[in-house]
Amino acid sequence: MERYDVVILGAGLVGLTLGIALSSHGVRCAVIDPADPVATTAAGFDGRVSAISSTSLAMMRAIGVAPHLEGKGCPIDRIWVSDGLEPGALDFAPDSDDGVMGVMVPNRDLRVALARTAAEAENLTIFQPDRAVHVDRNADGVTLTLASGATIGGALLVAAEGRNSPTREAAGIRTTRWQYKHTAMVTAIDHEVPHANTAYEIFYVGGPFALLPMLPGTRSAVVWTVPTDQAPAMLKLGERAWLAEAQKRIGGFLGEIKLAGPRSSYPLGFHHAARITDTRLALVGDSAHAIHPIAGQGVNLGFRDVAALVEVLVDGMRLGLDPGDAQLLARYQRWRGLDAMMTSVAMDGLVRLFDVPGKLPSLVRRAGLAAVQRATPLKNRFMAEARGQSGALPKLLAGEMV
Repeated sequence: MERYDVVILGAGLVGLTLGIALSSHGVRCAVIDPADPVATTAAGFDGRVSAISSTSLAMMRAIGVAPHLEGKGCPIDRIWVSDGLEPGALDFAPDSDDGVMGVMVPNRDLRVALARTAAEAENLTIFQPDRAVHVDRNADGVTLTLASGATIGGALLVAAEGRNSPTREAAGIRTTRWQYKHTAMVTAIDHEVPHANTAYEIFYVGGPFALLPMLPGTRSAVVWTVPTDQAPAMLKLGERAWLAEAQKRIGGFLGEIKLAGPRSSYPLGFHHAARITDTRLALVGDSAHAIHPIAGQGVNLGFRDVAALVEVLVDGMRLGLDPGDAQLLARYQRWRGLDAMMTSVAMDGLVRLFDVPGKLPSLVRRAGLAAVQRATPLKNRFMAEARGQSGALPKLLAGEMV
């Protein structure tokens, strides 16, 4: 039986990043995923883009992923937030010496970059496509029997399986969850006027309309949130009609627009695990928490999990502790449990604030946006959140753990 320090279930954006990060610090890892790796990096598998915060990007540089992302994204130099197209918008533009707030990267390009980095990792073994058909966790370790017939062991099991994590459910870890009455429509558009590396978040009664700089110049990703009961009709619209509706939300400030990618949709929901550890088990990413994409922090929350868990395990192993040691898992729980909860609650509150219909709430929102625009400390806090610089920053995100 082959033994590893850490066994990770799930080779998505968060799971594979964790395996690469641990491997770069000499921790022997196995990553198991049932999906065909050719399919997950195919052009049509995931048409979304992710806002990678500046701290998450620092981690990507530290673990060797960044070179594979060269030329694949677009920096976010500015964030514009408004209530409809009314005056009183928030304009977040950092000082020139602060650097970019993040980078928009197509998920496919991120998956390809992670796959290429993983192939070069010395301490990482990937079982894919494969899956665990039996898992035994006890005080002495973890043993997994795979569909391929292999049996592997480890000191710690990490669930990075996504929102419906079967490992989390098998551990009896309860989640608080609800579905928002919204669906996100996702696509890309080319537009006449350059976006100037600006991310636009325009709030409407039906839901936010986000334009995210996808490629330098004149291509942006669209994340258009609509009430779920209206989504089927919106998705059935022909291309010309859909573009006309989108242009109404944009207000024409980007000039003429045309589709630059397929349209897709996904439901929006919230969940938060009551705890993120169990006997020789840790949860990361969507297995632990999932939030509304309103501020683009979803995948960055997962990367914060990665950075914190790597720091906890590497520091503990340097002291001679087993990576599945209860002391280390307790430290991870204390660290990430509170930070993830605070971020999740804040994002949910923001969703509910902008989801209140009516003229008075809209006036209140505009007044609030204007107040934040005038208050430098609040603006600085927002930009720190966008960069991922809030809270107790793990060394990997701060560029200190190399």
